[in-house]
Parts: sequence; structure tokens; C-alpha cells
Amino acid sequence: MTQHTQDAEPGPQARYEAYLNEGRFMLQRDRASGECFFYPRVAAPRSGSRDLEWMAPSGLGRVYAVTVIHPRPPETPYGVVLVDLDEGPRLMSRVDGVPAHQVRIGARVRARVIQEAGRGVLVFEPQSEPS
Repeated sequence: MTQHTQDAEPGPQARYEAYLNEGRFMLQRDRASGECFFYPRVAAPRSGSRDLEWMAPSGLGRVYAVTVIHPRPPETPYGVVLVDLDEGPRLMSRVDGVPAHQVRIGARVRARVIQEAGRGVLVFEPQSEPS
């Protein structure tokens, strides 16, 4: 008897990480409701729908919460933030381009994918408020 093996479709987390490695920030969206969500999963959180698609969000959001981690010297303090994206999901990351102690709740930020240790990492950078 011959067994046929198929390459399995990568799971949602693996696909999300592959997009980051390509320098792209992508979110999943329920096709029926249009709701975006994060973390990557096989079914939409509210409806259970499996009719999902990947989409490129604006990347714009606001800092919801921030904490500054003070490691032992000589390491420098770094910030950890929760960001509410304009599309709805809340993500954890950091804000680059400003000292950690200057990041404020409510600050406008934009997502950016950078490369660290050969992998794509989602970070945020300060964004000016429109006048």
C-alpha cells in the first residue's frame, strides 16, 4: 500500500511569522463580519467562522498601556506597550525611536517590521497627530 503525504498548510502563527520575516505586517479578518483580530488562529473569536483572510492593516494605533522594564545595569531600560490598532485588535510590542520612559498612554503610533536576529519583529514608532 502506498501512502501519499501532502505538505500541510502552515498554521496561522507560522503564516503570521512568515509575513513578518518578509517584512510585512498582516492581520486576519473574518470575511463575513469584517472583524480583524489578533493573535492568529484558525477560527474567528466571536463567530467561530473559519472563513478568514489575511489583510494588511494601516498599522496605526494608540498606546493603551506602557511599562518600563529596568534590567540590571549595564543594560538599558526598555518599554513594553499594549497598542490598540485602528482596526480593533490590541497587540503587545515596544515603541522604537523614543526613550522608553517617554512613551505615553494615548500616544499615536505606527507599526513597522524590523529584522532582529534574522527574523521579522513588529515594533511601533511615534506618529504625529494630524493638525
